[in-house]
Amino acid sequence: MKIRDYMLGLGTGVVIGVIASQAANRMDINRSAELVLKDIKNSFKQEGPIDGSWIYMSPEPFQKEAIHINVYKGGISRVKNGDLEQYEFAADAKTGTVVELVKI
Repeated sequence: MKIRDYMLGLGTGVVIGVIASQAANRMDINRSAELVLKDIKNSFKQEGPIDGSWIYMSPEPFQKEAIHINVYKGGISRVKNGDLEQYEFAADAKTGTVVELVKI
């Protein structure tokens, strides 16, 4: 093997590695909406049974003060002490963390 062939192979590998790294950094990887809803439902189930739940499958832009993120919006309903309770939530699309929870 000649040094020229070795250097050509090494250079090609480095270029491909850099391109792949940049492409991976640009990808916007979100958690699936189903997994986010499942986690939120499990949190509510610790306090008692739930009656219904829903979630929008597409992330939406969300702003609160200086925070700008994409969120999944959804809701949970349950009966507690004979009264219907309904909640709407906004959960970070990347981590699934609830960033807003409002009782309706």
